Parts: sequence; structure tokens; C-alpha cells
Amino acid sequence: MTNPVSEFRLKRRVLFYETDLAGIVHFSCFFRYMEEAEHALWRSAGLSIAPKGTEIGFPRLAASFDYHRPLRFEDEFEVWIRVAAITSSTISYECELANADSTIATGSLKIACVSKRPHEPLRPIPIPAEIAGCFKVHRKEG
Repeated sequence: MTNPVSEFRLKRRVLFYETDLAGIVHFSCFFRYMEEAEHALWRSAGLSIAPKGTEIGFPRLAASFDYHRPLRFEDEFEVWIRVAAITSSTISYECELANADSTIATGSLKIACVSKRPHEPLRPIPIPAEIAGCFKVHRKEG
């Protein structure tokens, strides 16, 4: 097993299709950026959030964003995702989008570990140890 990870930084550039008629990134894209960074965090831990054939899943329980300034076509920015909390069956993240030392948006995401067996309803289950052990809560410096 690799060392547990607590954060990941993803570099991005705004694509044209992500903008609206005002020329700024549509608010819904921020949630995609956060999810893209989350999946990169999992890959950095040596995992996939949705491996083929698995009987567990990680649906979203809550997601939010506060917008501080707009992003426009071809702007470069970074998406930071950090593990904020881990319980027996959930992982919570904090997310920050930034550009040149300026915060663009801040958000959060909470996911749950569930059993997703065919012909059965989703039900919460503990995060398997081999997954939970790959993550740790991010400790802020200072």
C-alpha cells in the first residue's frame, strides 16, 4: 500500500464549451472540476473510485460551491481537493479553485460508501479498509 494521501492539485485550462453566453464558466462546471480532482486524488492513491465489476459505489450526499470571481475561456487555474473528514462510511472533501494566488471558488463534497448489488437497493456500508487506509485527513499548515 502507498502512503495515505490527503490532497491533490490538478492544473486546468478553461475550455470554450465550459463557458456560457456571458463568456464565463457556467456554475455547473465547477462541480465537474471538483469531481475531476477527486478522481485524480483516488488515482494518486492507487485506486479507482469506480472500478469495473465492483459491488460498492460512492454516491454524492452533498455538494456546494461559493463563487468568488469568474473564470473565462483559456484562463489557467488549479483545483485543490483535500480530505476534510473520514468516517466509517463517508469521505468529506474541501475544494479550492485558484489562479495566480487569487481564490476563484471554494466548495465541499461528501460521498458515502454503499453496496450496489444488482436487484438490491443501495445501502450504506463501511468503507473497506484497503480503501480507507489510502486516505488521511488533510492537516492545515501553521
